[in-house]
Amino acid sequence: MAPYPRSTHEERDVQLGLIGLGRMGGNMRDRLRAAGHEVVGFDPRPEVTDVPSLAELAAALEAPRVVWVMVPSGDPTRSTVRSLAEILEPGDLVIDGGNSRYTDDGPNAELLSAKGIGYVDCGVSGGIWGKDNGYGLMAGGAQEHIDLAMPIFDALRPEGPREEGFAHAGPVGAGHFSKMVHNGIEYGLMQAYAEGFELMEAAPLVENVPAVIQAWSRGTVVRSWLLDLLVNALNEDPHLTELEGYVDDSGEGRWTIEEAITHAVPLPVISAALFARFASRQDESPAMKAVAALRNQFGGHAVKKSAGPAGAPGDHAGPSSGSGSTH
Repeated sequence: MAPYPRSTHEERDVQLGLIGLGRMGGNMRDRLRAAGHEVVGFDPRPEVTDVPSLAELAAALEAPRVVWVMVPSGDPTRSTVRSLAEILEPGDLVIDGGNSRYTDDGPNAELLSAKGIGYVDCGVSGGIWGKDNGYGLMAGGAQEHIDLAMPIFDALRPEGPREEGFAHAGPVGAGHFSKMVHNGIEYGLMQAYAEGFELMEAAPLVENVPAVIQAWSRGTVVRSWLLDLLVNALNEDPHLTELEGYVDDSGEGRWTIEEAITHAVPLPVISAALFARFASRQDESPAMKAVAALRNQFGGHAVKKSAGPAGAPGDHAGPSSGSGSTH
C-alpha cells in the first residue's frame, strides 16, 4: 500500500483523519488534499484506504487529532464512535459528517466527553458534485471545537462568504437536525418539479417539455440547482423512459415529519412528498383496490379485474352500461 499523500505546504492548517471513503468521503478527501490539507483515510476496502486500521489512523495523526466519520448512519456510526473513544486521547475531536439522526449525537458526545474527546455533528449537502462545487455544511457543537475544525470546514464549503456555505447551527445535535430539515425540504421541492413535469407530459398542448423546464432555469422564481439537475436528466432522456418510477428514502424525510408531529408544526407538502415515495414502490396499491371495490359496490362502476394465474389480461374499466349512478 502506497503511503498517503502529504501536503507539500511548509505549514498545514489541520491534519485530518477521514473514516469512510465512499462516494462522499472519497470526494471529500480529494477536495481537502487539493486545498493543501493532509488527509489520512481509513476504509475497510484495501484498494482505497490509506491505513489498515483505526489504530494506525490515530497513530498517523498529530495531537490534537481531528477525525471525521463519514459512514452510514445508525449502528455503523455508533460503533465507529465507540471504537474511537478507546483509541483517541483527551483533546482530540470527532466529527460525525454522515446523515445520523440528531438524537444519536447527544449519546455520542457524552461517550467521548467522558474520555476528554470533543464531538461535532455536521450535516453535509452537495452529493457527488461537492468535490468540485463545495459542500453546504451545518455544524453543531461547542465553539472551541468548531474553531479547531474551521480550516477543514473552510476547505470543504463552496468558495465565497463563509456564511453562504457554513453555519454553526447550535450545540451538539443542531447540525444534524438542520440537515434533516434540509432533506425534508428537498423532498418537497423534487416532488413539485416532478408533478409539474408529469402534468406537461400528459398535456398534448405542450410539445417540448424539456425545453420549457430548461427555460425556467434563468430568471424565474422556480429556478434552482435541483431544477438544473432535472434539465440535465431530461437532456439525457427527454421522456425519462429509461428509468423506473421507484424512489427510495434514506430516513431524513421520515424524521422531519416525526419532529413536526412532536412540535405540532404542519408539514403538508413534505408529508405528501414522502408518501408519494412510498406509493412509487407499490406494484399494486391495496388502498386503491379497496377504492375500486367500494365504487363498484355503491355505484356499480366498472372495475379492472386482476390477471389470472395464467396471465390472462383483465377486463378494462369503462362506463358501466345502464348504471344510472351519479356518484
